[in-house]
Amino acid sequence: MGVPPRRGSWARRGRWAGGLLCAATTLALTGCGGDENTLDPAGQPQHSIAHLWWWVMTGAWIGFAVVCAFLFLGWLRRNRSGLPFGGGDRAGTILVIGLGVVTPLVVLTALFFWSNVTVLKSTAAPDPRSTQLTIDVIGHQWWWEVRYPGSKAVTANEIHIPVGARVNVVATTADVIHSFWIPELNRKIDTVPGMRNRLLLNADRAGVFTGECSEFCGLQHAHMTAVVVAEPQAEFRRWLANMAKPARAPATAQTQRGRGFFLSECGGCHQLRGSDSRARIGPDLTHVASRMTLAAGTLPNTPAALAAWIADPQHYKPGAKMPQVPLTRAQIADLVAYLRSLE
Repeated sequence: MGVPPRRGSWARRGRWAGGLLCAATTLALTGCGGDENTLDPAGQPQHSIAHLWWWVMTGAWIGFAVVCAFLFLGWLRRNRSGLPFGGGDRAGTILVIGLGVVTPLVVLTALFFWSNVTVLKSTAAPDPRSTQLTIDVIGHQWWWEVRYPGSKAVTANEIHIPVGARVNVVATTADVIHSFWIPELNRKIDTVPGMRNRLLLNADRAGVFTGECSEFCGLQHAHMTAVVVAEPQAEFRRWLANMAKPARAPATAQTQRGRGFFLSECGGCHQLRGSDSRARIGPDLTHVASRMTLAAGTLPNTPAALAAWIADPQHYKPGAKMPQVPLTRAQIADLVAYLRSLE
């Protein structure tokens, strides 16, 4: 009759199983939380990257299959003097050199030249003369400032481009290193103090494409989302013309009061074109109501979320430069009504 295992051994096994399950769950969840997909390209540069990825993945699986085949062949030959299908040591040596050395060398060399000539050329910084539009993107802790040279249009965290156009993005930073990346449109580029890096955006279909800052830049690095809206040329021109306009005048008594609260409490940090508020510490709010999100993707741009953000921004984005505004609930309601009128 066997001796049953000790209780301690079962406890150790349980801890190991629990640890492995936790690690596997954590690994699986790291892919959740966003719509960014590098393998669903929406522009020519990303098509090249995705094709390269699939070929590299295919090559990796073929290499894995070859290794497994060699292991299986070695197991079959453990009690044989030659290969199972005939041939001696010379045939085995030729097989190993052919499949284990020459083939990987040829495949890796081909992938190297493809990635560093064809793919690199299609994803490289564009010649400004070959583009139809230039956009300046400035990284801040923790939001993106977006400017359209040649136009008075300024926005934040939301970039609009026309479908089919070659867009030259010039990325800089106002503080630390950030990294601008829209996975469905192209590779990422860093924004380095004192440098101007360039990137080609070229969307071949309309849609909303989300990206994140991909270089750790401080406490709220995870809440620094950028959105690229690709739209037909006519819609883009209307959007750009509207963004270039100054803030509209208040139409009601409530929005008039809200404008007064904005100028007294918010004007020291935010720009409002068409008024005396020209500060650039925080985002330009001239057309804030037209944006999809608040605080670089932290909150949806709804009246309730806007009121909550104004009342206690540190609750939603600890460490952000925006302080708690000393306004009553009624004053915040007036301010929200005014900001919601800025479309």
